[in-house]
Amino acid sequence: MALAEIKASARPRAGKGAARQVRREGKVPGVIYGDKKDAVIIALDSNELAKVIGKGKFLSTLFNIDVDGTKTRVIPRDVQLDPVKDFALHVDFQRVGPGGKIRVNVPCKFINEAASPGLKRGGVLNIVRHEVEVICSADAIPAAFEFDMTGIEIGRSVHISATTLPADVKLVIGDRDFTVATVAGAKAQDEEVKPTAGEAAAATAAAGAAAGDAKAAAGGSKDAKAAPAAAKPAAKPAAKK
Repeated sequence: MALAEIKASARPRAGKGAARQVRREGKVPGVIYGDKKDAVIIALDSNELAKVIGKGKFLSTLFNIDVDGTKTRVIPRDVQLDPVKDFALHVDFQRVGPGGKIRVNVPCKFINEAASPGLKRGGVLNIVRHEVEVICSADAIPAAFEFDMTGIEIGRSVHISATTLPADVKLVIGDRDFTVATVAGAKAQDEEVKPTAGEAAAATAAAGAAAGDAKAAAGGSKDAKAAPAAAKPAAKPAAKK
């Protein structure tokens, strides 16, 4: 399989000052290392590199780097990005020899989501791992690991064992069947259920009736206290001597 090619030029000097000069020229500083050879300091065209990174899967794709006519098979290992403008500041490449094995992150892909009863009932696919790190041959990097969501209910988990790994691919985490995704229930509403218009009217009427009864009871209590005073007979006039 033909590899995508990236053109670069050798840089005579390393260091922060040299890297800043390279960036002022519209290029991105980088380095090629590994395979028991000396590191090579390089510079790449920033626009061309941005196009390659924009295609996706940059850190899991093999490339041929053409450094002034000398081609080297490499895999990107790290890209430092500007925190504000998000363009590349530095790139590390690792040489990959014939038949070499590498550690690489393989993306996870979830299929048949429409066939998941849990998702149909309003559940949410919670992806725990977007990528899985494996050790494999540089010539046989899997494009993605597929996970079939058919029949997955709310509360169920999808584990790494749900996908089939190629024979020459080994998981970096090989001591457990780790979770890749879960189907969680829909988020419960924070507010309580509001009463209907009829229920609200009935509640208001009941509250009014209760207030009236309390008022009447209070009035009756006052009359009862006043009654003994009204029933008391008038005093007799004193007898004449």
